[in-house]
Amino acid sequence: MNATTDPKTEKLQFNPPPPDVRLDKYLTRVLPQFSRAYLQRLIEQGDVLVNGQRAKASRKLSESDRIAVELPPPPGRPLPEPMPLAVVYEDDDIMVIDKPAGLTVHPAPGHPSHTLVNAILAHCPGLVASDESVRPGIVHRLDKDTSGLMVIAKNDFAREHLVRQFKSRTVTKGYVVLVKGRLSPEQGIIDAPIGRNHHRRQRMAVVEAGKEATTRYQVRRYLGSYTLVEVTPLTGRTHQIRVHLSAIGHPVIGDRTYGARSPYLDRQFVHACRLGFRLPSTGEYQEFTSDLPVDLRHVLEHLDRS
Repeated sequence: MNATTDPKTEKLQFNPPPPDVRLDKYLTRVLPQFSRAYLQRLIEQGDVLVNGQRAKASRKLSESDRIAVELPPPPGRPLPEPMPLAVVYEDDDIMVIDKPAGLTVHPAPGHPSHTLVNAILAHCPGLVASDESVRPGIVHRLDKDTSGLMVIAKNDFAREHLVRQFKSRTVTKGYVVLVKGRLSPEQGIIDAPIGRNHHRRQRMAVVEAGKEATTRYQVRRYLGSYTLVEVTPLTGRTHQIRVHLSAIGHPVIGDRTYGARSPYLDRQFVHACRLGFRLPSTGEYQEFTSDLPVDLRHVLEHLDRS
């Protein structure tokens, strides 16, 4: 996939598709960050061209077809939306929240509203957007289907303070993850560079020319043919935990992109259980923890009974 960007739109062109697949299904495969309904809307609007011509969502593709997608510009400054927020800690500078699975962090094409940012703006009406107009307060993020702890900056001072800590890798991050197989040895470090998958550009992979990526893990317990593990990413690459665990033969349960589908769970078993950093207000190190949400606890209870 290639992309060119102008101030208003992002234009994407794709490698030849496999034969006999519907246009809308192919796009959901190569653009998994967008819903199928959103992509079908782009097709209807004429923002998707096959060989330079508009096409129907149901069109069956051939290997000779050339597909181009023009994404509309990203949304403007998001609006406040009152939504429940699980606030773990709050002061004048920051807020630590426990994000539920299924909640997108910030607006993007296909997800213009009902995001964590919309909820934060309702909770903190005076939040400063700085130079990130669609991501006010966001200094790091979790995948939509990952639950757990996030810290939000409520002003520019706090934002800069937290960004420095993330860049210097002094922030402590811990995740509880369920993987397929019995992970051995019980503790270790995965040190493997991560970059774009050469064959499927929307995915990440362990590649020789990728960026440095290091993940430390510690087995919590074995559950039959599964392993519950606590993972600490020492770097912050996209999809790092899921890519690294898959690369060593222990894919994350419920992960539809890199892992193993599960009859017990419709999202990836990844929970941000621990987050530690120095408070912008005092410089004091503070660590926060989060228990497993109900859906993940139910999976472990089922495996315990099996």
